[in-house]
Amino acid sequence: AAALQVTKPCMTGLGGDAFFLYYDSATGTVHAYNGSGRSPAALTLEAALAAAAGAGEDGASRAPALPDLHPLTVTVPGAADAWVALHDRFGVLGRGEVLEPAIALAQDGFPVAPMTALWWAAGAEHQLSAHEHGHELMIDGRGPRAGEIFRNPGLARVLETLAAEGSEPFYRGWIAERVVAAVQAAGGVLCEEDLARHAGEWVEPISVAYHGYRVYQCPPNGQGLAALLALQTFRELPPEILAPGREEDLLHAKVEAMRLGFADAARHVADPSQAPAPLDQLLSPEYAARRAREINPGRRLDHAGAGYVSPGRPGDDTVYFCVVDARGNGCSFINSNYMGFGTGIVPAGCGFSIQNRGRGFVLEAGHPNVLAPRKRPYHTIIPGLITEDAPPARPGPTTDGDPRSRRGPGRPGTAGGELAAVFGVMGGMMQPQGHLQVVTSLIDDRLDPQSALDAPRFQLQNGEPDGAVLVEESMDERLRAGLERRGHTTSVVGGARRSVFGLGQIIARCEGAWWSGSDPRGDGHAAGY
Repeated sequence: AAALQVTKPCMTGLGGDAFFLYYDSATGTVHAYNGSGRSPAALTLEAALAAAAGAGEDGASRAPALPDLHPLTVTVPGAADAWVALHDRFGVLGRGEVLEPAIALAQDGFPVAPMTALWWAAGAEHQLSAHEHGHELMIDGRGPRAGEIFRNPGLARVLETLAAEGSEPFYRGWIAERVVAAVQAAGGVLCEEDLARHAGEWVEPISVAYHGYRVYQCPPNGQGLAALLALQTFRELPPEILAPGREEDLLHAKVEAMRLGFADAARHVADPSQAPAPLDQLLSPEYAARRAREINPGRRLDHAGAGYVSPGRPGDDTVYFCVVDARGNGCSFINSNYMGFGTGIVPAGCGFSIQNRGRGFVLEAGHPNVLAPRKRPYHTIIPGLITEDAPPARPGPTTDGDPRSRRGPGRPGTAGGELAAVFGVMGGMMQPQGHLQVVTSLIDDRLDPQSALDAPRFQLQNGEPDGAVLVEESMDERLRAGLERRGHTTSVVGGARRSVFGLGQIIARCEGAWWSGSDPRGDGHAAGY
């Protein structure tokens, strides 16, 4: 996480939030941590509505919304607390040893990766240039070019402070003072007390059974609920729709299951301390069966998202990584600024930018996710994890000549809740859609991790249940045409823009060994040690 803060500050960092799932092999237990921050105590709905009206944000959209990069979108950054909480509970190395490589990267510099250079350049022009200390993350007023060496001495000092003192200075010391000064200078209302009161939370993960496995997500305020709802709806579809050889029906069913999942998530995902979702009802087999009956194999749903208010947008502005160690412990970790550099506000001498997660609120009085003081917004970033709960009920193709044969997660016939996979697909509202697609590729299609990540994807644009469907240029034209015949509006996306389909990483147990894969749409890397 620290190294990615240094090398991809246009996507992640200490100015953002983090969530993780951790599998403890000694107990067979899945732990979850919500490292998202709350809105400032001084932030009111009235102030946000005035800002939205002043920017003209209520003209073209269905409802007023804060401008994407407005200083009122700043929420307390939760990443520093989350890093330390995870390390304190499960780490085996000293904090200084853990952070030493990232400190060296920041002090000595590193060559910027090609895709990162593209995103960095856009953020430098769009966000960093608008703020006093944005130059700390630029070279001569621009983003670094691919291969160019970038040094960040301010961030090195911040990381050295974390190594020596933990997260305390971030929330109650010199770093906190600079964060507050920068946000207030830009017109925000974050204060030192907001930072001092921050506390991340160990939370109970949510999960659903899926064909002999159990798929885990962090609970709301994260949108992992949308992925689980879609997955369990897809699971309950009639067998004839899910039969081999019916690829057009399968793709249509996944799109429709995702429509329903997004619609439900938009109605219910909010800060659970202020508006708890009825999780027992939503994740029940009865509700899944009911939603599955709403899917018409021959026609797309009408008005799946009645009353829907989009809490975000598609994006490629998050980092995700996963790790499995020699003892079988597994970590699924996601960290993000949101919308690239977030607000683009940089605290003086700190070398990182501050997030704009408050853009995830809606400005509709009475909505569970309505903006309010000291509240967590609907959050897009979600880690995923899979365990083996029982022998796979549908083992999938087993033909010797089929390259997909018996490569999915798990050892067929093994039960007992062992770790099967840690996985994630980053990228705004694409994330639950990516989770649905890689989980079904791993379990139903028995693909190995790299093949599951290579497979062409779809995206409901902007996470809108009633919106158009983006399809990757490598997708079979027959499948895209099948969506059109069923009433979907589609658009083909290719080239560097393929990153809108998310950038994923997976480690899965396949035939008794750990296999890893890294998404070809970005700069990631899979490695063994």
